[in-house]
Amino acid sequence: MTIAIIAHDGRKADMVGFIKDHIDLFQRRNIRLIATGTTGEHLERAGLQVEKMRSGPMGGDAQIASRLVEGQVDMVIFFRDPLGKHPHEVDVSMLMRLCDVYNIPLATNMAAAGRFVETL
Repeated sequence: MTIAIIAHDGRKADMVGFIKDHIDLFQRRNIRLIATGTTGEHLERAGLQVEKMRSGPMGGDAQIASRLVEGQVDMVIFFRDPLGKHPHEVDVSMLMRLCDVYNIPLATNMAAAGRFVETL
């Protein structure tokens, strides 16, 4: 199973904390993590193993969406900052739409992510 990890800048610390809190479960279930570039860098600095794509504004969201379409992503955890402006909002919307098209679970906040992870 592969989980894509994405977080807007104001939510990266929350994402690192969430992944660290659940890392034992991910390792026990042999879950592979992929992330957009900057989010992946934050996870790596926290000692976590992740495959990094490009940063979101440089196409990382699109890279993850491509893998999703190819059936290589089973779940997306995307901690969004709903109050901020993001230069790559079109890519974010495309990724979220594709989660709906391909019926991929998408958690956009910590509460939803926690519920999804409980089902693993």
